Amino acid sequence: MRHAFTAEEEEFATLESAQAALIDNCTRNQALIIKRAVEHYWAIKDDKTYYPNALYVASQLKNMRADTPIIVSALFGTDASARAYSIDFIREHYGQECAQLTEGVRWLNELSSLDLLEGSSRATDQAEFFRRMVLSIVDDVRVVLVKLGYRTQRLYAMIKRDAPDGERLARETLSIYAPLANRLGLGQLKWELEDIAFRIVEPQAYKRVAKALEENRASRENYITDFVADLSSLIEKHGIEEAGVFGRPKHIYSIWKKMQAKHIEFSDLFDVRAVRVLVNDIQQCYAVLGIVHSQWQPITREFDDYIANPKENGYRSLHTAVIGPAGKPVEVQIRTEAMDDDAENGVAAHWAYKEGSPVDTALQRSINALRQLLDDNDDDELIEGFSQHLDADRVYVFTPKGEVIDLSANSTPLDFAYQIHSEIGHRCRGAKVNGSIVPLTYTLRNGDQVEVLTTREPQPSRDWLNRSLGYINSSRARGKVRAWFNLQDHDQHLADGRAMLDRELKRLKATSVSIDKLVKRLNFDKPNDLLIAIGRNELTMPQIIGAIDHLAQPISQPFEESTRVREKDAKSGAIHVRGVGNLLTNIGPCCQPVPPDSIVGFITRSKGVTIHRADCPNILNLRESELERLIDVGWGDDKTGRYQVEIRIHAYDRHGLLRDVSTTLSTLDVDVVAVNTLSDKQEQTADMKISLHISDMGELATVMDKIRQLRNVQTVERVI
Repeated sequence: MRHAFTAEEEEFATLESAQAALIDNCTRNQALIIKRAVEHYWAIKDDKTYYPNALYVASQLKNMRADTPIIVSALFGTDASARAYSIDFIREHYGQECAQLTEGVRWLNELSSLDLLEGSSRATDQAEFFRRMVLSIVDDVRVVLVKLGYRTQRLYAMIKRDAPDGERLARETLSIYAPLANRLGLGQLKWELEDIAFRIVEPQAYKRVAKALEENRASRENYITDFVADLSSLIEKHGIEEAGVFGRPKHIYSIWKKMQAKHIEFSDLFDVRAVRVLVNDIQQCYAVLGIVHSQWQPITREFDDYIANPKENGYRSLHTAVIGPAGKPVEVQIRTEAMDDDAENGVAAHWAYKEGSPVDTALQRSINALRQLLDDNDDDELIEGFSQHLDADRVYVFTPKGEVIDLSANSTPLDFAYQIHSEIGHRCRGAKVNGSIVPLTYTLRNGDQVEVLTTREPQPSRDWLNRSLGYINSSRARGKVRAWFNLQDHDQHLADGRAMLDRELKRLKATSVSIDKLVKRLNFDKPNDLLIAIGRNELTMPQIIGAIDHLAQPISQPFEESTRVREKDAKSGAIHVRGVGNLLTNIGPCCQPVPPDSIVGFITRSKGVTIHRADCPNILNLRESELERLIDVGWGDDKTGRYQVEIRIHAYDRHGLLRDVSTTLSTLDVDVVAVNTLSDKQEQTADMKISLHISDMGELATVMDKIRQLRNVQTVERVI
């Protein structure tokens, strides 16, 4: 597969041809400098190492529209050049800027080879390498651009020579260098690094995807040609001139990652057939989007507006997918020429040092984000954090003083508070975003200004550690909260654990559960050990709920005639009648069992088998003559079933309470079967009984947790 930056060896076979290739479209002064640098390099170039030919690196950078100092630093950045020409020599012949860039390039190249030395401490060397790379980005991002060019050409050289160390360096490229290129907006370079590294790491998978692309190439290209012609004609009819419409190249590694992430085959991908449209301005971008959607049916979930909401590296474009002719999906990207240049070449397309050009804010945010890594003093954590940080989606928000804070995607005001300082997080009691008070579960977006409201004394809530409530999303902030609770008094942990356990027992109508049995079920020695573990949040709420549900004892309740609410799920295998074929089964409304409740079947005279909880009062109070009608049943393998459950909500009445409960259930995609509300005007309270369809106890617990967080809600319990 030929990439945009692959150098033609014939272009660099002679000194004259190499000079001609690198001075194309240069001014006379630039040409003289580059020709002289090529002459110096040609005199000492060494092809005996696995390091790439610097002429190829310079050619790659030139294709990215890099300027003369970058090309010169690429030529003088190799080990052979370092041995032959000192920095003082370069400063004397090419100036201070070229000398500084070359020194940075040599620095990075030297450090990246330390792990190849016998007896070296790889973690320490790599940690120091990462630190210096980040420092280089801060000082001059162009140094890292040259380094990325060297890594690309080095991988190509390793493939040609079957280098023994290729797989390790390829994996390092996928975890460090490709994400770094992405962070700096170098889209084309990122894709090339990924493809060539993937080819080394997973040669069979690479060949399989490449073969699939090749086998479908002819029909795909014909289809795209027709689609491009149709779309070009439509755009022209709408008066949009000079629009470029063409097929978009596919990148093997991105295809493979999407297949792995979505567990789909090549034929199921939406964007195998892809088109890109380039127009003059943003208004035309949205006009073309309207044309595309009016002509072909859009696939709604595949639409992304990165113009209104740019990515953190500055990427802007409209992405959509439509059902094209013959019912085949086609991905369409729409952007301006400037956006396309930024997407392909990133920082290379708009150098901050150019005279008269404004500082690129997206690039500066990226640099600030990487710079924070230097605060970490632990080598192993630095290496791991560097990789994770580069590959993660980020969101950038502002303090009231205008300082930029870098957070992971889906961060909340609490994540922000703990990022500022642990003590601010501990004392956080509220937050304002863009001047308005928001809940602590609010998801921050790029550009938000966040102000933390604090109390005098630190007092984190244990609810912050409940993932289903969405207070905290970063592991760093969650660790700080957990550490705070671990430092608190032993008696406080014990009291908190007892309160939390009592709350769950009451909420699940399981107050008869024996604490000794619960201790044994959760593998603790003494009740106090269990309560302290709950108080310290060492046990997750699903673990506690699962154990309670397994041990739950019956609570008396009047008998209700069972009705059929689950016939379709019984037929699909959601409930299994042991030792018997496919029988009609119904869920008993008196106890409304839900996986993983212990259940038993009762053979009725006309409605098949009614399913009850094993501790259902109606089952435990059966007459002796009816016991022979009980039958063993169990939950089947079908995980897609929905079960009817009733919950009771007690709250102080207020305007909009029912609306907020309904909105919460809708957000959680929970089906509501029935709602019964009773208000007490004298006490100003409201009691609601809501029947829901849920899949299991975990979902029920999440629903009750979310409702309990609503304003004025006092208790939320399951009704037996």
